[in-house]
Amino acid sequence: MPTTSLRGRKVAFLATDGVEQSELTGPWKALQAAGAELELLSIKPGTIQMVQHDDKGDTFPVDKLVADASSADYAALVLPGGVANPDRLRQDKHAVQFAREFVAGDKLVAAICHGPWLLVEADAVRGRTMTSWPSLQTDIRNAGGTWVDREVQRDEKLITSRKPSDVPAFVRAITEALANGGREDAKLDRMVEQTFPASDPLPGPSTIGGEGASRTSEQREAAK
Repeated sequence: MPTTSLRGRKVAFLATDGVEQSELTGPWKALQAAGAELELLSIKPGTIQMVQHDDKGDTFPVDKLVADASSADYAALVLPGGVANPDRLRQDKHAVQFAREFVAGDKLVAAICHGPWLLVEADAVRGRTMTSWPSLQTDIRNAGGTWVDREVQRDEKLITSRKPSDVPAFVRAITEALANGGREDAKLDRMVEQTFPASDPLPGPSTIGGEGASRTSEQREAAK
């Protein structure tokens, strides 16, 4: 388990039915133990059905629909694998846009196994070096990425791993990046306060655009 404190860091996990259980629960338990605030976002309410390879696993409660979430509220996005899970997610415009906003906003994204499929759909792998379950390597290359066969690969704020046995290394990379990101964010906040007047808001996810663009907290409140 990681010993680094991640208190104050809010992390979104995005998954649906067919997610590989160890790739969701392994990072979830480790980040939770480190003090991070976690939310499971999905394309359906209630619970999602996890799998253990080809067998049915446990269920996991959904905290919020991805259509109602804003990327601005989170420090990082975790995309677990499982074959059916990302295949369903990449057919949902809100899930695709949510992932796109994280990459466009230069936020931490961590995807394992088949999880990078959603990033391919979001056109977010171009020019990036990454790994995945081997069957995705052609998709990644066709989308403009470079595929490597490694336990964990970090390309700036994109972290990827190949399979369930890589989860420990995957978790270590996420924890380290989140901890370092917290220090970088604090430094950036001080610089922004000195550079921009309070009346000049910085760009949010709504400025990125794209079909299914997430709404700001103010926009969601106004829609109620």
